[in-house]
Formats: sequence, structure tokens, C-alpha cells
Amino acid sequence: MKKFIGIAVLSFLGGIGGAFVYETQLSTKIASDDLQDSDFYFSKNVSHDGTNNFSPAASEPFRSDAAAINDLPDLVNASARSTKSVVFVKTVSETDYRTGSWMDWFFGGPSQSVSSGSGVVYSRDGYIVTNNHVINDADIIQVILDKRTYDATLIGTDPSTDLAVIKIEGNNLPAIEVSTSANVRVGDWVLAVGNPFNLTSTVTAGIVSAKGRSINILKDRFPIESFIQTDAAINPGNSGGALVNTSGQLIGINTAILSQTGTYSGYGFAVPVDIVKKVVNDIINYGQVQKAFIGAEFIDIDSDIAGKLSLSNLDGVITSYVQRGSAADKAGLEKGDVIIRVNDKSLNNKTELEELMGYHYPGDKFVLDIKRGDNVVRKQVTLLNGEGNTEILRSSVYFSEKLGVEFEKVSKVERDLLKIDNGVRVKKIRNGFFRQLDIPEGFIITNINNRPVETPEELANILEKIKGKVVIDGITSKGRRVYIPYRFD
Repeated sequence: MKKFIGIAVLSFLGGIGGAFVYETQLSTKIASDDLQDSDFYFSKNVSHDGTNNFSPAASEPFRSDAAAINDLPDLVNASARSTKSVVFVKTVSETDYRTGSWMDWFFGGPSQSVSSGSGVVYSRDGYIVTNNHVINDADIIQVILDKRTYDATLIGTDPSTDLAVIKIEGNNLPAIEVSTSANVRVGDWVLAVGNPFNLTSTVTAGIVSAKGRSINILKDRFPIESFIQTDAAINPGNSGGALVNTSGQLIGINTAILSQTGTYSGYGFAVPVDIVKKVVNDIINYGQVQKAFIGAEFIDIDSDIAGKLSLSNLDGVITSYVQRGSAADKAGLEKGDVIIRVNDKSLNNKTELEELMGYHYPGDKFVLDIKRGDNVVRKQVTLLNGEGNTEILRSSVYFSEKLGVEFEKVSKVERDLLKIDNGVRVKKIRNGFFRQLDIPEGFIITNINNRPVETPEELANILEKIKGKVVIDGITSKGRRVYIPYRFD
């Protein structure tokens, strides 16, 4: 019996010892495998050798994680250089719903709507660029910079690019360094810098996903959409913020996201800084953007169109309409012409042409290479302004304090497009009598009681004095003619 017990004890101890040796060797192998996996993970390049193992590419030695990190752009310094120039923009819109009845006076009353966005300090003396949709309809604009609150003045807007310029009083403000968007490449690292909800400069990183994107979000009659697309996260509140390169220099103004939920889902869009520079400088110097028009409409070439016209590729744009008396008409462009080059540079699509137009001024000349049938002809076009000449145009906005509304004259190029001889646009409605008419912003008034209106001042004078039955004749923002009857007591 004692012999049996001894054998059992020895067997038990032997089993424990064997298990210990096995576990020790297995643990050593697992640790070794983990180390090898880590080496491969931090290697810059690997190639598959056709088996179940991976080996480093022959042309690249093993590299540590520190070496790989050294290849990344210096996003820390880029953030430090740019965040100080991005501000929080707060707007207040005031609305008085009291239209005169005793019910309104007792139960109605003024209300306020508060919204916010971001902006970028463009100059050391206080000019700030933001999005038009950030300050649209604002009665009060405030800017928070370095924990200080400033009252801001609206200098001007450009709905065609969704840009606006505001100004605060100050000196030696932290203006951002401005680069060029012409040299931006797909794949470049970028930072999206915003100040959403006054969170003091939020920074996200990504790359340039595409250039020259048109996403049809601008509602202006002559929009310029040639966005820089990025996967750097741009969320609500970042509108008007900065898109910067790895040196912290401005290359775009963040404007929109493509989303079905209203939050970021991988697609952000920024106005290229080369367009921003022209818009901001024009607004500061002239009060409005000096737009250059060619006076023609164009469409992109797809495979169906290329087949019908026997075109060898899809590059260029097709002239679909030439406005009589326009720059294009004077240069001899015809419907059906295929523009393949502009100023000796190949043209890929309509968006490229619109962006190019956005950089130029009335009086600038374009040399167009045009495919017409089997021939290629060269035409020189002198770009014109909205009134059909090459002069500098000044802002024609008129504010009627009595009516509480801003009017502006409709340009000749737009009148020709709408086939009207005269017209005054309702630019912005504030609190006052005009709000009661329920006429939307953007509406063009052409006649009052069959009397043509030519200027904003003339229209305001008529509406301030007219009594009795009134019929307003005009054009909606969608180009539809309507007649609206009123009775003014």
C-alpha cells in the first residue's frame, strides 16, 4: 500500500513539472511571435511572399515606428500657426411679428434667433472672412477672438461663392498666412480648423480627396462651385473656418459637408483660397465682387454626346447658348462649339472654366481653342462685367429705413437672361412695413401698377408714398413671372 501511494505522488509531481516546462516553452514562442508581428506592423512596406507569412519588401529595410512617424507632416506646428487666426462668429437675427392688429400687439412681439459659425482673421487691421450663410439675415454680428468679444460690421457678401467679409476694430490681430490653392494636390495632408460653439479652435486632420468639385448647393444665379474636397472632419459650426496646409497656411474656407444626417460623414468642401483672395479684396476695395462674364452657357461632355459629335475624348465643354451682344457673341462663338483649351491650357470640364472665370476681371482676355466640326479655330474673348462693359462697378444697394428693406438693381447680364428690360431685386428684408407684404428675398420687382421701375431709389420712393390698390409685377427666384395685388391704406 505504501508503495502504491509513493508511485501516485511521484506521478503527480512529474505531471506538474511537465506542464510547467510545456507552458514555459509555449509562452516563449508566443512572445517571440508577437515581437515579429510588431516588427512587421511598424515596417513601412511589406510584400506577400506567396505563403502564409509576410516578409519585408526587398527594397526597404526594417524600420522602427519612430522612423515611420518622422515621415509624417508636422501637424502640431501647423495647428499652432493657424488656430490663433480662427474665430467664433455669433449672429443674432431679430424678427418683429407684430403686423398692426391688437392680437399681435398683445400676444406677438419681437423674437430673436441666435446662430454661430467660424471665421478667419484675414488682415491685421480686423478684416475677417467667413461664409455668407453664417451671417445671412443677421442683425447683430459678434466675434470672439482670444476670449475677447468684438462687435463686427458686415462689409459685403458674395452669394455666388458663399463668402462674406466682416470687420472688427483692432490692430496687430493674428492674421493667417495665405498660400495658393493652385498648387494643392490630391493626397496632400490638410487641417480643418474651426471654432464651433466657441470651443476654442477645434482641429481635424485629413487629406485632399479631390479638387474642382461642384455639388450644386449655391442658389445664386451665377454660382462658382469648384470646391476642394477633404476627408478632414468638418462639422456644423465649422462653416467659415480655415482649411490649411502642413505649414499652417490658408488654402481654403470650409463651407459644406455632404451628409444625409447633418453631421460629418467623410466629405467636406472648401472654397479654394485663390477665389477667396479675389472675393475678399474686391469687397474691401469696391464694395462688391467684380465679376467677369463671357455671356455663354456650357455643358460637360459625356459619352453619349461624344458619340453623337464624333469626339475622340470627353475633354472640354460644349457651348449650349450664346447671349446676343455678349463677350462670346462679339468674339464669334457659336452654339455647338467645343472649347478644348483656354489660354493654351487644356480644359477638362465646366467646373474648371467657371473657376477660371472667378479669378479674372472685366477687361481680361481669354484665348480659346475651339473644335468646330473637323477644324480647330482660335478666338480671343474680352470678358465683360454685368452691365456689358469693362468698367469697375460699385455696389448699388439702397436701404429704405421706412420700408425696412434693401433693394439692388438687377444687372444687364441677368436682365438679358430673364428677358426683362428693367428690374429691382429685394436683397434683404429687415423689420418694417415691407415684411408685411410677404415678398421673399430674391424677388425681382419689374412694374408697379404697370409702371416700370428702373432703380432701387425709384422703387422705394413709390412704395413709401403709394395708396389704394396696388399690383406688383415681378419675377420669382425660379424665373416665374407673377402678379401680386395689394391694397395700401
